[in-house]
Amino acid sequence: MSDPSATQNSTIYVLNGPNLNLLGLREPDIYGHDTLDDIAGRLEDRGRELGIEIDMRQSNHEGHLIDWLHEAGARGARAVILNPGGYTHTSIALHDAIKSIAVPVIEVHLSNPHARESFRHVSFVGRAAKGTIAGFGALSYLLALDAAASL
Repeated sequence: MSDPSATQNSTIYVLNGPNLNLLGLREPDIYGHDTLDDIAGRLEDRGRELGIEIDMRQSNHEGHLIDWLHEAGARGARAVILNPGGYTHTSIALHDAIKSIAVPVIEVHLSNPHARESFRHVSFVGRAAKGTIAGFGALSYLLALDAAASL
């Protein structure tokens, strides 16, 4: 029988916040034409190459994201890749949830928040995360996966 902790440690959660279910449709000039399913497929392909299981989820509700961060911590996930969407700039609760788990969290963004409106320049999530990858479109997720796999 295989060691269950080895399986858990090979899992990387990929959590996506509000409005990311509309990728490909919502402001494609900023966020691109790739859908979340397109990105999930690329992550799963790369995950197989790396021997990593991808657990990808999306919610428009902050509490779900917090519950999933807690779950990742409780299950001993290898890492979490988190695109918090608009919660990036507003959520002390996500900041605190990240700080409450031992699992490293990598913040990811399709666009570069620092090249956008000034209210997007502050990331409460980024202040708690291990690191941030932003501005490379859908490639940001793959870069984050490679970073997470090396932790």
